[in-house]
Amino acid sequence: MKILTINAGSSSLKFNCIELPSEKELISGYFERIGMDGSFYNIKMNGKKTKSEVELKNHNDAVKYLNEELIKNNIITDLKEIDGIGHRLVYGGEKFKNSVLITEEVLKECEVFNELAPLHNPAMLSCIKAFQTELPNTPMVAVFDTSFHQTMDELSYLYPVPYEWYQKYQVRKYGFHGTSHKFITKTMQKILGKDEINIINCHIGSGGSICCIKDGKSIDTTMGFSPNSGLMMGTRCGDIDPKIISYIMKKENRTIEEVENILNKESGLFGITGKYSDHRDVEEGMSTHDEKCILANDMYIERIVGYIAKYYVKLEGKVDALVFTAGLGENAREFRENILEKLTALNIYIDKEENMKIASYLDKQEGIISTPESKIPVYVVPTNEELMIALDTYNLIQ
Repeated sequence: MKILTINAGSSSLKFNCIELPSEKELISGYFERIGMDGSFYNIKMNGKKTKSEVELKNHNDAVKYLNEELIKNNIITDLKEIDGIGHRLVYGGEKFKNSVLITEEVLKECEVFNELAPLHNPAMLSCIKAFQTELPNTPMVAVFDTSFHQTMDELSYLYPVPYEWYQKYQVRKYGFHGTSHKFITKTMQKILGKDEINIINCHIGSGGSICCIKDGKSIDTTMGFSPNSGLMMGTRCGDIDPKIISYIMKKENRTIEEVENILNKESGLFGITGKYSDHRDVEEGMSTHDEKCILANDMYIERIVGYIAKYYVKLEGKVDALVFTAGLGENAREFRENILEKLTALNIYIDKEENMKIASYLDKQEGIISTPESKIPVYVVPTNEELMIALDTYNLIQ
């Protein structure tokens, strides 16, 4: 079967076409700056990348170019050869605890979440409708970022706010990056040779979240009601005192929307350095002794270490593995080293030589980076959200 996976953002669209059950990636691509000047897309096939600069007024335009590329590159000769399409959706709320076949009823349920994810959810739903127009008879599946975390209990997902906020408005922790955390959990179950595993998974990229997994299920995670909670990230603030919001609104005469935008898009690494949201740029700044880059890096490490320690206690020290994944987790070798050096109190010890051998751009992309003396083995494991989406789609349409 040929399964298409779609991951749409507010101004982007990422896709993969994967052949199952062989799990062979046939083609992938990324549309950027949709609805903006300078829009373009990249196509990757057989290790080669091509870039095309085109006008992308909306996500429908991106879908049309995507379909053309599938045919032009001989992935298919007709759109009907696509056996299924898996769409990543940010919010599933409490309604969707698993991936589901998309129906009109499901779409109506998902539209309710537009208010909770105004940047991403409308774009994702727009993509689904565009594909329904082009491929009306092709089964489609919604894969929710929040589903994996629906195994959390009230102790973990409720906030200490009026309980009626939860009852009336569904104010609670949902968690995100669930597709990645689910993929890593399944991968580690194979590596460790058992299903009931206890791991702490660190999905660290431009967005970051850590997941506490007990017996193969999520029992806590750093992101909450929105993705702008938990860790500081590239441009997101993470956990802060909520009083800061009203305080800055008064001091700078700003609206709630303006302050929320700053906390989402001008905070985190960017907020501290004043110029860098990409950790690679922060690392370069650190090499020239840029004090703000050093501070931003140390703040990020401090917060990651704090959550790892919290989840270590939550698992009562019975941790089968600590895992690093996603862009930073897979590639930032010095960053991983700095984190692990702060975890020696938990008897976690890094093998610096092995750590330096592992990155996505090196010959070795995964492996153990802790010493034999380490109480907990530390792994670097590449995530593959697209494959997880494709597998869920494949299993549901079978």
